[in-house]
Amino acid sequence: MPLLKKLALYLLILFYFVAGVNHFIMPEVYDTMMPPYFPAHNVLNALAGAAEIILALLMIFARRRRMAATGIILLLISFIPVHIYMLQESPMPFAGTVVSPTVAWLRLVVAHPVLLAWAWWLRDERACRRLPASNRP
Repeated sequence: MPLLKKLALYLLILFYFVAGVNHFIMPEVYDTMMPPYFPAHNVLNALAGAAEIILALLMIFARRRRMAATGIILLLISFIPVHIYMLQESPMPFAGTVVSPTVAWLRLVVAHPVLLAWAWWLRDERACRRLPASNRP
């Protein structure tokens, strides 16, 4: 696996694992982001955190990487209503600061697509496995 792709994989695993754990450490942060029409904020927060942790751990295994990356992509798609709500409600308090309309737009149209592309890039387990010695240049 090329060094850049390996580093991207390790960072993705760390990012989603830490983000998932954070859902349990600081649930109130995520509660402020959820639209009021979503039911059972605590349950949804715990499910999102658990999914992020499980998917991050599954990314470790090459044979599970495609499934896990697809799960991350689906999870990110499910978060789009939250980003739209943040945009509608901005400026809004978030994690001890205030999310401005500019930041809310950047999260929705820049950060979110980058996260989707990152997971998509790593979803091909064949590209993430080390090539056999006979196939190396």
